[in-house]
Amino acid sequence: MASEFVFAPPATVSVPVAGQPARFPVHRIYCVGRNYEDHAKEMGFTGREPPFFFMKPADALVTVDAGQTGTMAYPTLTKNLHHEIELVVAIGTGGKNIKAADAHKHIYGYAVGLDMTRRDLQNDMKKQGRPWDIGKSFEQSAPIGPIVPVAQAGNAEQAEISLQVNGEDRQRSTVSKLIWNVAETIEHLSAAWELQPGDLIFTGTPEGVAAVVAGDTLVGQVAGLPALTVKIV
Repeated sequence: MASEFVFAPPATVSVPVAGQPARFPVHRIYCVGRNYEDHAKEMGFTGREPPFFFMKPADALVTVDAGQTGTMAYPTLTKNLHHEIELVVAIGTGGKNIKAADAHKHIYGYAVGLDMTRRDLQNDMKKQGRPWDIGKSFEQSAPIGPIVPVAQAGNAEQAEISLQVNGEDRQRSTVSKLIWNVAETIEHLSAAWELQPGDLIFTGTPEGVAAVVAGDTLVGQVAGLPALTVKIV
């Protein structure tokens, strides 16, 4: 007998896959904090601290097809909305206590993502020792481009990563500068949560995070993957 619901359940959140009609259904979104040394320094921290994680709801995604410009509404309650460009890892095979040496067997593909952050609200929560959710986990806080399957993605984990705002460089680095690389991140993450097919991991942002305002156009790139273009409205 089919289940009945008190109201219609929402559609499954999904991300386009480059070159395929089938889409990638999303389970959870994990994010790694302060995972590039120079970004950690600009946030007031130093050294290779143990990795730590926060989450965004799946429906925080703003999916943008290749060659298109997505839109993100400037969120409420903030006067300091920051961009954070990131390589996103899409998990295709789940597992728990995955060793770094085996981690790549669990990856379906890669995408370009933005971890948009209400920095003023995040900083307020930090000062009070409270969770960051209001600064990180709001609607439309996770724009993402198409996922490219591993076989077509080139060497995404060593690629140049960059973000331009209105045509001017804001962030530029290489993914190889991650403090905890993708395999190590998966090892740590899967020790705390059982990863599932459909999980996305936002792997961290390099230095150069800064504010954007309504009317700005952001173009995020990881070499070898489709660019992500988003306009703040």
